[in-house]
Amino acid sequence: MELKLAFNQTTPVSTDLHVVAAFSKSTEAKGKKSTQSLVNGHWSKELKEAFLKVNSNSSFTGSQGQSVLFPLENGTMVYALGCGEKNKIKRESLRKIMANLFKKIKDSHSNVSFDIDALIIKKDVTGTIDALAESLYMTNYAFDKYLTKKATCKLESITFQTTEKKTKQKSAEKSLENAKIIGDAVAFGRDLVNEPPNVLFSTSYSKIIEKDVKNIKRVKFKALGKADLKKEKMGMFLSVNAGSAHEPRLVHLTYAPAKLTKKTKHIALVGKGLTFDTGGYSLKPGGSMMNMKYDMAGSATMYAAFRAAAMLQPNVKITCILGMTDNAVNEHATMPDSIVTARNGKTVEILNTDAEGRLVLGDCLDYACDQKPNVVIDAATLTGACLVALGTEVCALMSNSKKLSADLLKSSDSVDEKLWELPIIDEWRDDMKSNIADLKNIGSTRFAGTPKAAAFLQEFVQEGVDWAHLDIAGVGDSAKHLPYCPSKGASGIMVRSLVHYMTNA
Repeated sequence: MELKLAFNQTTPVSTDLHVVAAFSKSTEAKGKKSTQSLVNGHWSKELKEAFLKVNSNSSFTGSQGQSVLFPLENGTMVYALGCGEKNKIKRESLRKIMANLFKKIKDSHSNVSFDIDALIIKKDVTGTIDALAESLYMTNYAFDKYLTKKATCKLESITFQTTEKKTKQKSAEKSLENAKIIGDAVAFGRDLVNEPPNVLFSTSYSKIIEKDVKNIKRVKFKALGKADLKKEKMGMFLSVNAGSAHEPRLVHLTYAPAKLTKKTKHIALVGKGLTFDTGGYSLKPGGSMMNMKYDMAGSATMYAAFRAAAMLQPNVKITCILGMTDNAVNEHATMPDSIVTARNGKTVEILNTDAEGRLVLGDCLDYACDQKPNVVIDAATLTGACLVALGTEVCALMSNSKKLSADLLKSSDSVDEKLWELPIIDEWRDDMKSNIADLKNIGSTRFAGTPKAAAFLQEFVQEGVDWAHLDIAGVGDSAKHLPYCPSKGASGIMVRSLVHYMTNA
């Protein structure tokens, strides 16, 4: 599907279908229920006259979700899209409006024009186009690789038309290009998460990334195998891989800007890449094991964010570290009560082999810190407790830096992704200490499971490095509350927040 722009345009571009926004106004009378009335004063005389000829127009009030179809004299069909009260529309509203519109018209029309003038927020035509385009790219997604009957979409192009002067078109075109880069990255990340574990395992996963980055300028790829991880003394990472039929992989990616100096900010991304999690000897029940292919969503999120940011070419250095393995059971698998030594020399008592993601992440965090970044951010589907605390709508944030937390919260707010900070307190750090080793990999009780896991991870963040942990266990998949995300499968949430943070760093 192609997205186009038409500036300084006063008549419908498409003769197939032309979309116009309609709004509603609430009127309250004393002692009576409020009534809704149509607001279409921004329509042209031709549109209003054609609309009045439609018998069903009396029931159309412009309320959100309503729509009415009517023809112009030249045969062009007009789709009046109810958008609700105009003063309540924000950028996230635009994304939802666009996603719902796309779903209604994608199989019935091939070329559509959309008059966006009435939807421009605070005279920001570029920002409005960005939100609409972003939504379209995220909504037009289907993981149908293994279906004999593929997803359908008749829609070939959508043209955003406006009466704004052509002098503003260049910046809008750039915004459209950026939206496609981010949309493609979100789709790539979703594809990775949706792949079945018999196709996507550590070694095949690494090869997919290696192949993809060949098309991205200024990016270097390196992969560490089992022998390399032994040299790196990654005892925690290797303990998780011990029962696997596949060698582990640590993928190390680097993007360097054209103007790299000693003062260039360096951001490191770290992602948990558990391609499947049985729980190990602390075996999950059957019902809980389904969808454990999603346990690598943290790494997919970080790679998607890295991919988009690198293509946008910001003036920051970005390192991306992805720890890839599965957590399986055989005679070599790590047993509960085992003690291993982490890369940073700390000993860890493994009381539960199903708390494995933090073991992989811990060694990867220490490795990332050795690259001398200013900031390290990790993402992982780490704790079920995160779903209990924040549901499937909000991502958990924990950090050792108030500034980094504030910056990430600002970025998530800018792109309308929901992020909430949880504390890490000394009591929870103490609870992660073992009687017979430096640390243990689970807390003494099931309470505060999410920040206790973060407290464990912090033990592997080197002194002086600002660090943030994103627990995406709730938001990583099946975001059915957002019309531009699949109701089932990978969501791609937090990619846009991370890209915003890196490109504005």
